Amino acid sequence: MSDPSDNKPPTFWQVLHSVMAAAFGVQSAKNRTRDFTHGKPAQFMLLGLLFTVVFALTLFAIVKLVLYFAGV
Repeated sequence: MSDPSDNKPPTFWQVLHSVMAAAFGVQSAKNRTRDFTHGKPAQFMLLGLLFTVVFALTLFAIVKLVLYFAGV
């Protein structure tokens, strides 16, 4: 990752990494500082919402698959 002291906004992949790390509670202080100083809140909210929807649908699909194979 880049140094949080530079003035460039985070890239798409850095924002995605930050959203995923924050969702699992393992965000580093360096990345959090970069996100709060140079990031745009709308990017994090949009990717956070998208990540949550994809995560929930994945869990739903896994449960349906397990129930199907269990014969329920």
